[in-house]
Amino acid sequence: MGCFECCIKCLGGVPYASLVATILCFSGVALFCGCGHVALTGTLTMLENHFSQITTDHATLTIVIQTMQYVIYGIASFFFVYGIILLAEGFYTTSAVKKELQSQFKTTVCGRCITATFVFLTYILGLAFLGIFGFSAIPVFLFYNMWTTCAAMKSPMANITDPDSICVDVRQYGIIPWNATPGKACGSTLGDICSTSEFYLSFHLYIVACAGAGATLIALIHYLMILSANWAYLRSACNQNEYQDIKTKDDDVEEGGSKEGLNSSYS
Repeated sequence: MGCFECCIKCLGGVPYASLVATILCFSGVALFCGCGHVALTGTLTMLENHFSQITTDHATLTIVIQTMQYVIYGIASFFFVYGIILLAEGFYTTSAVKKELQSQFKTTVCGRCITATFVFLTYILGLAFLGIFGFSAIPVFLFYNMWTTCAAMKSPMANITDPDSICVDVRQYGIIPWNATPGKACGSTLGDICSTSEFYLSFHLYIVACAGAGATLIALIHYLMILSANWAYLRSACNQNEYQDIKTKDDDVEEGGSKEGLNSSYS
């Protein structure tokens, strides 16, 4: 076998669908975890400097943000390992299906059960990341409202007689308690907050993190379709082999019976 034929054979065993899903999953998780971690830090800094200047008022929020950052570490580590496992499972299943169809290899019940387990686990992870995707859209919505308010105040077409009457009160979102000081920003103070690097960076990082969560969700749906198709292929090939074995046994029995009848006719 030449080098070209060997390369073609090796490339034929690559599970391209699983490879694309793995790259998409790694990219989405990296964007979600990396940008989300930095955006949470920037949000806490902005709240401490402009909306909650007393430490005890945002102590609970600080604990929540730190907990979410640790969760982000866990998500990144878990999906790195899980993506590699699913890619390896894709290599195994692709090879098994091809050999099964060539009657060179027979899948075991354990192998099919592992594939079915991955289908169930990926389905659960897909539902979980659907919730994460929805949750990650909340800060984008809050920052967008604040950004549009600042943009409307700075617009030359705006006819605002009292800019100080336009405020953004973050206490109404439940981020900080109602007794937090000052809790809201109005007029020129609000415009200055929108011009800070913390606001600008956090706003765009939340957008990227939300997009990363969406990409991860798409990757999990892609994985789910791949695993379901692989399980169906393995099950179909197993049934086909069982049918061939039964047919071969029946043919052997019929051939043995015909030989026995032929021998008795000559006796």
